[in-house]
This record gives sequence, structure tokens and C-alpha cells, in this order.
Amino acid sequence: MVQEYQSPVRVYKHPFELIMAAYVRRFPKCPLIPVFVSSEIINESQSDDGSVLLTERRCVIDIDAPRLLKRIAGVDYLYFIQKNSLNRRDRTLHIEVHNETFSSRVIVRECCKYTVHPENDDWTCFEQTASLDMKSFFGFESTAEKIAMKQYASSIKKGKEIIEYYLKELEEEGVTYIPRWTSPVVSGTPRPQLLPPSNGRVIPTKENRRDSKDPACPMELVVGTPDDKLDADYIRRYLGDLTPLQESCLIRLRQWLQENHKGKIPKDQHVLRFLRARDFNFDKAREFLCQSLTWRKQHQVDFLLDTREHPQLLQDYYTGGWHHHDRDGRPLYVLRLGQMDTKGLVRALGEEQLLRQVLSINEEGLRRCEENTRVFGRPISRWTCLVDLEGLNMRHLWRPGVKALLRIIEVVEANYPETLGRLLILRTPRVFPVLWTLVSPLIDENTRKKFLVYAGNDYQGAGGLLDYIDKEIIPDFLGGDCMCDIPEGCLVPKSLYRTAEELESEEMRLLNDSIYKSASIFKGAPYEMVIEITEASSVITWDFDVSKGDVIFNIYHSKRAPQPPKKDTLGAHALASLGAINAQLIDRSWVLGKDYSMVERSLICKEGESVQGSHITRWPGFYILQWRFHSPTAYNASSLPRVDDVLASLQVSSHKCKIMYYTEVLASHDFRGSMTSLESSHSGFSQLSAVTTASSQSHTSSNISR
Repeated sequence: MVQEYQSPVRVYKHPFELIMAAYVRRFPKCPLIPVFVSSEIINESQSDDGSVLLTERRCVIDIDAPRLLKRIAGVDYLYFIQKNSLNRRDRTLHIEVHNETFSSRVIVRECCKYTVHPENDDWTCFEQTASLDMKSFFGFESTAEKIAMKQYASSIKKGKEIIEYYLKELEEEGVTYIPRWTSPVVSGTPRPQLLPPSNGRVIPTKENRRDSKDPACPMELVVGTPDDKLDADYIRRYLGDLTPLQESCLIRLRQWLQENHKGKIPKDQHVLRFLRARDFNFDKAREFLCQSLTWRKQHQVDFLLDTREHPQLLQDYYTGGWHHHDRDGRPLYVLRLGQMDTKGLVRALGEEQLLRQVLSINEEGLRRCEENTRVFGRPISRWTCLVDLEGLNMRHLWRPGVKALLRIIEVVEANYPETLGRLLILRTPRVFPVLWTLVSPLIDENTRKKFLVYAGNDYQGAGGLLDYIDKEIIPDFLGGDCMCDIPEGCLVPKSLYRTAEELESEEMRLLNDSIYKSASIFKGAPYEMVIEITEASSVITWDFDVSKGDVIFNIYHSKRAPQPPKKDTLGAHALASLGAINAQLIDRSWVLGKDYSMVERSLICKEGESVQGSHITRWPGFYILQWRFHSPTAYNASSLPRVDDVLASLQVSSHKCKIMYYTEVLASHDFRGSMTSLESSHSGFSQLSAVTTASSQSHTSSNISR
């Protein structure tokens, strides 16, 4: 595979002639580059008028490689041929380099050029491209390639330092100006030597040097259009410190987009995020970015901030907003997730509207990063999110809401990589491990490392908020003095929910997707389902909506598997002939407290309620989830109903309840594994981890929310 390198445009704020005087001092040997042993001129020629000078050198390089590899290769030094073409008239220097040693096994090519800056002819630009094609190298191709690229990257980084070093050396000698080349006079009188020897001295005069305060000589580069080449100073100022190879990947991907992408070229900061997300693998980053650009075009995301109208419902009930910046200058977004009625928002707005809201937040975050980059004078490419989970309960695990959250995470991970700088999660409740287990598989490992989680109220001490946010801007609801105008949150009124037709359509979609099951519950005939648990500390979660009637919900445990009753034991009145009747799994002969036990207290659920909950299993065995018809005038033990009464009640619609339910079991290793992955990141997670472990080992009442 051919390794390629392309440099950004490096700008020296010195005239071309002075740069050339510094450049020639690198030869025949440069002490600043230890691997550069020596060089000799093997051929040199000059045009008749002296404007063009051609120089060919043989350079000796002592590559920093293991001695064993050198012995196998049979060489101590590598030889390269360098061909320079200096055009004094056009003020350009073109350099071509190729390897002489192992040329049949390895092909190394390098092209460099020094040119005059297009906007300021007192400045000089430098560009460099190179390629390495390792065909065969005694079975050590991979090792040799890594050594070569490491050595080359190190030399590139030193390139500008070397020029600056010799410029300073010239200045100390009094050489601060060299006149430009002009063609010889008609009489043939030769001009003085244009490139003075190292001890030469040329004194600048007012007439032959441009005043640095001249408005025509700008001192700062102007960022050009996307078609312009990237400048190294621009990269450092607006994108950050990148290695030479990282700069090369950015430039190559940017050029590829200019040549092949049909549409708007993304900003350099945007391209860089996708490169970072793929560890600067050019091919992977290109594929990743192109998929996202297609998605942005399909959904008109570039116009989202300017065209989207924010529903009043979001302004009133969405408990999140921008709030100053963190200590690193990153924009700070505060989300009071525990106070948000996620179920109400999904029911009132739908999944698409919430997704558009999150996309708007991400787009606004990118815009604020650009603004803060200008304000603080340093690259700021990520934003910080502070999530307050106080109030989080099982209501937030309503399955359609979790499904919407998973989709949002998936979309954000695919289109906004390396956008989140840090996620501070505060006041985590006991239900948080369940939520984290559900969502963590979709979160990239690099993103997880940015999570800092704090349980309890000890989040402002050492290692807490004050390490990342100035005390003056900590929101008042977190114990700070800064007033925060983010809505406190409350339940979305059911009057704002979408119409019954829309909700019914959504319920049908959920059923068709096999997410929920429906069940009917009759008076005297409970609906039961059994879950077998083979490993203690597994977590049973449930989510059901009572769409008709009132029900009582119970959970039981048995060491032996319950069996549905046989048809011939249903009684003389043939109740089994009524297909709507649910088979009862708990044997009538079982004694509560002996054959089976109740592990959750009974819960009365009214019509229209949505119930979410979880139970951390204490023992292996069989767990029975039971829904029973509930009536305020339910029969007591002393007045059991007759079979005829039951048959009659089954014909009455008011004696029928209906639910939609979903259950899921989180295996113990998955549940604990997700906690371990979060705990392993740099976080204040120790308190929460202890609580989670204790909860897994000793049963307590589960969280149930409506």
C-alpha cells in the first residue's frame, strides 16, 4: 500500500531571497538533523542569464532503525538523489527527491516547492508532498514502513524550525535583506552575487525595502474560500496542533471533496471531526463523512437553524438550554433530564420532532464552538454537556421513549462525531444503571471515556464540577449562585397529546414492530406470563399501558415451573370453550409463602396509565408477572362468585381490561458489565458503583413509575 503525505502551506513572513539564503546553509551537512550525515553536489548548471540554477546532490541518511534490520539489509546508510531547480526570475525553488538505495524494493518520492505568497510578495510559501511504496523488504515490510514514516514525520516537523534557525543566524550576522534578482544590463556588466556567502552582509535601505506598516503588506493571513489551500498557521489557530501526518490526511480529504463531492464543501472543523473519529484513517474517514453528507442533504440539516420553528410546547416543557461556557471555553449545555416528561413529549410531539430538536442543539453547539474559537483565540471544536438526573425514575424508561432515545443516539453518533468534549452526569438515582445498560451499547467507546458520573450530592468538591466549571456560573438549582432560565419541567398536559387516531396508529406500529404485545384481562381470569431466570442479579424490566379498565399488577417467584391447567380440569361448565379466557399458570393448589412468593407489592393501575418498572432478581427460578382485573367491589374470600356469574360477566365489556406490555431481561453480566465500562472511565462513579453492587446482591423494592 502506498503511503502518501501532503503538507499544508507553511508561510514564512520573510522575502523569498532571504529564505533561499537560509535554505542553502543546510548543506553540505545540517547539525540540526542528526540523521542527515552529509551531501555532495554531483551536477550543477546555470542558465546564460543566471536566472535559473539547477543543482543535483547525493545525500547520505543514517536511518534510525534497529541494528538487526540494518544487518539484514546489508547497509548502514541510505542514499538519496535531490534535484533542485531555482528560478530567481520567478522566485521559485522546486525540489525533487528519490531514493537511490533499495530503489527496486522501496520507492520514495518527495516534491517540495518554495514560492512567493500570492497576497504578499514579501512572504514565502512552502509546500511538500511525498509518497512511500514498500514493495518488498526482506520480510520486514511493515516494520520498515513504520520506521520510515516515523522518521519522515519527525523530519517534516523540524523543517520549519531549521529555516527559522538559519534566519536568526543571518540576522545575528546583520543579513536582514537581500535584493531581488534582475536581468543583466545591456552592456553585459555582471550583477553582484545575489546569494551572499554566509559571512556576507547587506544593509537594507529605505528605498529598497517595503515598510512593514504599508497597508499593502498585511501582517495577518486572510482565510480564503474552500478552494484555497490550507495554511499551517490557519490550522494551528483554528483547528489545533496536528502532527504532520494528521495535517496531510486533512488536506487530502479536503482536496478529494473539492474534486469529487457534488454539493456544499463542509468546513475544515467538520472534516477534522470525522478524521479524528476514525483515528485519521483516510479511507474510513472518507466513507464515514460521505455517508453523513448524504444524510445532511436528504434532511436539509444545513438549513435547520435558519428555517425550523420551535413549537411552543418545546419551549415550555423541554428542560435544556445553553448556559455560558466551561473552564476550557467550550459552550456549556445544561439538560435537566430528571425533570423532563419524556413520555409526555413523545406523546405530544412524536419521535421526529424530538429528533429535530436534538439536531438543532448539535447544530447550535457547532456554531457556538466557532464563535468561542474567535472569542478565546484558540481552537474550540467541542462542547460540554451537564446532565442533572435528579427526579429520574422508571417513567423515563417508557419503552417508546427509550426507543426514541436510542434512535437519537444512533443518529448523533453517525453525524456528529467528536463533538462532545465532556459529559457531566450529576445526582444519579438508583434507576440510572438500568437506563445506562439499555443505551450504552450504542455509544462509541471514545465517547464513553468523556462521561463523568457523580452520585449523591457530593459533586462540587475535589474532582467535581469546580474542576470544569467556574463557581460563578454553576446553576442555582445545583447549589450555585448563577440564575439559570432553563425550565424546571413538569408533566405535559394530556390535552396536548396527539389525537387518538395518531396514538392508535403509533400503537399499531409498535405492535407490528413486535415491540409490544396486547393482552385482554377478564374478571376472574388473570393474565400471567412466566420468565425463567438462570442467574441471580439479572434484571427484569417491564413497561405496559392500561388502555382499558383497571388492573392489579403482581410479581411472584417459584422454584418450580408453573404449568397451565389441563383442559379436563377447567370445570363442568367448560370455561375453556371460551377462547378469550386466559390460562392461569399458578396452580390453584399452590400455597402463597410455601410454593411461591410475592417479590413485589401489588400495584393498582388505572385506565390510561403507563407503568414502567424493574426488579433485580435475588434467586434463580421462575418469575410470574400477573395482571388481574380490578374492581372496587371485588369479591372477598367469603363470597366467591358462582361460575354462572363469571360466564355472565365475560359477556359484559365493562368487565374486560386491555393492556399493551413489553418485558425484557438484562443479564447479570450485561448489567454489571455496562457499569464496569462506565466506572473504568475517569469519573466520580465509585459511589454509584457501590450502590449498584449492593442493589444486585440484596433485593430491595424496585422502582415503579407511572
